Amino acid sequence: MKRLKIKNNYINVIEMNTFLKKLNGLMWKKEPIKDCYIFKNTNGIHTFFMFQKIDVILTDKNFKVLKTYEKLSPWKVILPKKGVYYTIEAPLNISSLINIDEVLTFEEN
Repeated sequence: MKRLKIKNNYINVIEMNTFLKKLNGLMWKKEPIKDCYIFKNTNGIHTFFMFQKIDVILTDKNFKVLKTYEKLSPWKVILPKKGVYYTIEAPLNISSLINIDEVLTFEEN
């Protein structure tokens, strides 16, 4: 399993790499989100049928941060953004630790 390194902290990463994983995402999950969920080749999302707020990080193919959203509420839409290749759904307050143009780093667990 991969881990995302942010300011000397590590967060487990779950790759949403199948049709069903991408389709369901974090919908219907009631337990607090502790991991990051990475959607490849995804430049827009929605938070329909979600029960909690999340942070969202949009990056290019090299994981350079292009845009972040803090505390995105359920029933919201992020329209597709140009240049975005990865969308990361993350626990609350992760976005505040990341800077625009920062390149995210990952390690194998």
